[in-house]
Amino acid sequence: MSRNYFGTDGVRGTVGRSPMTADFVLRLGYAAGTVLAGKVAGDHGHPAVLIGKDTRISGYMIEAALEAGLSAAGVDVLLCGPLPTPGVAYLTRALRLTAGVVISASHNPYADNGIKFFSGDGFKLPDALEAEIERKLEETIGCNEAAKLGRARRVDDAQGRYVEFCKSTFPGELDLKGIKLVVDCAHGAAYTVAPHVFHELGADVTSIGVEPDGFNINDRFGATAPENLVLEVKRKKADLGIALDGDADRVMIVDGAGRSFDGDQLLYAIVRHRAATEKIAGVVGTLMTNFAFEQALGAMNVPFARARVGDRYVLQQLRERRWLLGGENSGHLICLDKHTTGDGIVSALQVLTAMRQSGRTLAELTAELAMYPQVLLNVQVPKGFDWKKHQTIADARARVERSLNGRGRVLLRPSGTEPVLRVMVEGEPREAIESAAKSIAETVRKAAAA
Repeated sequence: MSRNYFGTDGVRGTVGRSPMTADFVLRLGYAAGTVLAGKVAGDHGHPAVLIGKDTRISGYMIEAALEAGLSAAGVDVLLCGPLPTPGVAYLTRALRLTAGVVISASHNPYADNGIKFFSGDGFKLPDALEAEIERKLEETIGCNEAAKLGRARRVDDAQGRYVEFCKSTFPGELDLKGIKLVVDCAHGAAYTVAPHVFHELGADVTSIGVEPDGFNINDRFGATAPENLVLEVKRKKADLGIALDGDADRVMIVDGAGRSFDGDQLLYAIVRHRAATEKIAGVVGTLMTNFAFEQALGAMNVPFARARVGDRYVLQQLRERRWLLGGENSGHLICLDKHTTGDGIVSALQVLTAMRQSGRTLAELTAELAMYPQVLLNVQVPKGFDWKKHQTIADARARVERSLNGRGRVLLRPSGTEPVLRVMVEGEPREAIESAAKSIAETVRKAAAA
C-alpha cells in the first residue's frame, strides 16, 4: 500500500500546512485510537497510550488535538510533557501500555513538527498497523458515547524514570568521576534529563542548549550545529562534548581538541571495544555509511550489511538478522541489548563505557578508522524523475567508479522528502571526488532538463 501520510519516521511537515493542522491531527488521533482499541479484547480494559513531545510551541496544539482524538475513540491517554523520543519508547514498554506517541520533528527547525508511534514493545509501529491507520483516516471521524470515552492523566515522574533507565545501561562497576563534559541538549526534549544522567554517574557537567522557549529548538545548538559546543568544550577545557538533537535520538561527540566524531566513528568505537571481549554477530549501517567503516569491520572479520537510509530500516535489518548493533552516520545508533530504538544518551554512554573500560581516548579508539572524504550534492529534478532510465547518467557513474578502482563508492539516491537526486561520491583525494561528484551532478541536470 502506498503511503499518503506516514513517511519513514511517522507523519511530519510544516505546522499550519497539511498534514500538520489541528483538524488532521484530531482525525489521526481518532483513527489511531480506533485501530488500537480494536487490538484490545474483552476484559483487558481501555487501551492506553503515552504522549510525549519535544519543546516546540506547536506541541501544545498537537498534544491537545491528539488527546481529543484518542479519547473520542475510547483510548486512555497518559501525558508526560517534554521527553526524548527514546524515553517515550522506554516508558511505553515499562508501563505495559498499548502504544506510545511522540510529537517531534527531530532535528528540524521549530516551524516543523511530526507525530510518530511506538507499539507496546517499544519498537516503531509496524508497517501493517500504519497502513491500517491510513485506511481509517479515509473514514468519517466519529465519537464514542460518554461512558466509553478515554480518560487522560499526567505522568509526573516520567523524566526521573527515564534518567534511571539511562543510568542502568552504564556498567554498575564504573563511574564518570574525573571526566569533564559539556552536554548540548539543542533546547530540545532532553533539556531536563540528559545533564542529570551524566552528573549522577559522576561527571563534571556543563549544560548548554537547555533554555527552550518554543522557538529555539535546534537553532545554533545540538547535533546538527556543533559550533557552540566546540567553543564551550575549549573554553571549559572539557574532555568531551556531547550533542543531542531536538528529540535526543541522535548524538555526536567532540573531544577536547575540538575534533568531531560522527555516527560511523562512534559506532566503530563501540564495536571495536566489544569485539575485544565478545563475538559480534554483525553490524548494520546504511547506504550512507562510510566505506572506510565497512573496510574496518572486514579487517575485524565482523559481518556488515547496508540498509536504506533511516533508522527504521536499520532496526528492521537488525531484527531480521538477530544482530545487536547498527546505526547511521547522522548519529542514530542502535544497541538492541540496551534499548529498542536509537537513543542519543544511551549511545553516548556506550562510547563512554568503551573509553572507561579500555583506558583509551575517543581519538585512540577510532585511530584505525581512516574515514574517506564524502562529497554530497543535491540536484533538483522533476517530480517522478527516474534517473535509472538515462544512459548518460549510467555512463557518468561508471566512469567515476572505474577511476575509484575499488577505493571508494558512488551513490545516487532520490530524496524521500523533496524533488532532488542526491549524488554522493566517496574516496580520495578530496579534490578528485569533488570533481567527480560535480561531473555526475551536471550530467543529471542535463538529463533532467531534456
